[in-house]
Amino acid sequence: MSFRHSPLPKLVVVFSLLLGLSVSLSACTAPDTVISGDRPNKPTEIPTVSVNPETDPARLTIPLTDVPSYLGTGPGADGKTTNPMTGTDGTFTWWTADAAGLPTTYQPDDIVAFGDPQTYTKVPGVLTFRGNNYRNAPAYGTAAVTQKKLNVTWTQDIGEIRGEGSYWPGAGWTGQPLLVNWPKETRDAMGFDSEFADKDLVEVIYPVFEGKIYRLDLETGKPTKPAIDTPACGYKGTGSIDPRGYPLLYTGQGLHEADGIGTCPWEYRIFDLIQNKQISGWSGDDPARPRADWGAFDSSALVNAASDTLIEPSENGLVYKAKLNAKFDPVAKTVSVNPELARLRYDTSIDPEARHGIESSAVAYRNLMFASDNDGNLICWDANTLAIIWVRDVGDDSDATMVLEETPDGVFLYHGNTVDKRGQLGDKTTNLRKINALTGELIWQYDVLTQAEYPNNGGLLATPALGQGEVADLVFFNVAKTRSAREGDLYALDKITGKVVWQRTLGRYSWSSPVLITSDDGHQYGILCDSGGTMHLFDPNTGYDLDTVSLGKNVESSPAVFGNMIVVASYAKKIWAVTIS
Repeated sequence: MSFRHSPLPKLVVVFSLLLGLSVSLSACTAPDTVISGDRPNKPTEIPTVSVNPETDPARLTIPLTDVPSYLGTGPGADGKTTNPMTGTDGTFTWWTADAAGLPTTYQPDDIVAFGDPQTYTKVPGVLTFRGNNYRNAPAYGTAAVTQKKLNVTWTQDIGEIRGEGSYWPGAGWTGQPLLVNWPKETRDAMGFDSEFADKDLVEVIYPVFEGKIYRLDLETGKPTKPAIDTPACGYKGTGSIDPRGYPLLYTGQGLHEADGIGTCPWEYRIFDLIQNKQISGWSGDDPARPRADWGAFDSSALVNAASDTLIEPSENGLVYKAKLNAKFDPVAKTVSVNPELARLRYDTSIDPEARHGIESSAVAYRNLMFASDNDGNLICWDANTLAIIWVRDVGDDSDATMVLEETPDGVFLYHGNTVDKRGQLGDKTTNLRKINALTGELIWQYDVLTQAEYPNNGGLLATPALGQGEVADLVFFNVAKTRSAREGDLYALDKITGKVVWQRTLGRYSWSSPVLITSDDGHQYGILCDSGGTMHLFDPNTGYDLDTVSLGKNVESSPAVFGNMIVVASYAKKIWAVTIS
């Protein structure tokens, strides 16, 4: 995947009454006009969110025999298991692979099951891409919003890298910063200077293109520690902080060469934040990999604290499960890991080229995990046995991480694809879908006319934002390159019907994931960054801007929010902290 964009002009807001299975029209509407759509499921009062405090993995685990789509098929003589795909005539085959890629017997020692997303971490902040295992919390806490304004609070200059036949300034897709309010014992163990040692520190930890990992004070932007430097090892995806409050950073390398510096072997990297250096990891040039030409790690790992397990899909086509054997001694001020790897490998019948390669980050519901890949497979697997339960053909390359919603009516995934392989064949629609997470069955689909412009594909590159509170009836999709290779559209779809409630035409497209912020009074505010370098504060009820601020150049990265502070980096080679007031 490549990431080159240019500045953005004025935006236009458009609404539509299109049906959920229709194709979005591309006719232009006069700037700043609004056509209201139906909103039959709008909350009449702020919905309450119940939290299940259960953390016992044994009680959280769903027996596979209780999963409607589980077939219970055993492996064949070759050690591989083959089953029919969902919604198509194709088949999928999976096996747990040894270090050479051959089938091997895998017996897990611990139970892996994720709980309610609000129990993913007890450490305040945004510690992985979109905050938790449902990927629905890129903002932590609430914000005191009275003026409905955005103001730049501080900036930090960052660098660039040239390599892979391209130019990579600042930070790119997905590139979300991590914001962590460290426990005092962890803060003490890390040995901060006096300015930060006694402060209730919220630290910004940000791996970026140039191969550096910046560590900054959220309040002031001052460096809390020197940046960790891994020359030529550029980062594109989003890292993860250990949710137990351990001073461990897990982050995958997205680039492996830099002009004038050399090459850096593909590697998934684990950093000790006490010593401020790498202490472990594993190679993307894994002999077991199905994809030999690319070994990047753009996925943002999930860490299951109860079982000391990390799950990381890779662009080499494998899904890694690592027993971390992590130990943290705050008194001795030491932390260590010794990963033991298990590998999930699979094939499907939908693409004879079998590129696989997972750039999306895994979503987890209890012991069931979900991700989509470059071939157009959406897979569901068991975090314990690594058995693949169902696979759905979603039509094309799917890079955007899904978001999961659990409701009284079921458990659902919101997904969208890009126009990549189909663009060569003339099918130029992005498919936005709601899918039953337990069966893989389609609930609804909304299609959007989209431009194919390889390698900067159109379609859904941004993770959907799940409506909450006063917009709990809506899900927000940011679709790139709709009316032209220059423009995009932000959609608010009804969660139940898939119909358009409002549609906003963007003068320039965006790959950045939209974020919803909850104010202290319960109102919702939307943040969207675009390829022209503009951050928009918008009303998610209507799509209209309330304020904007320039971040210089293309903002391909996705923001993270802590209280009133929004952090994101741009192609202007800066990390920006913006206050919503």
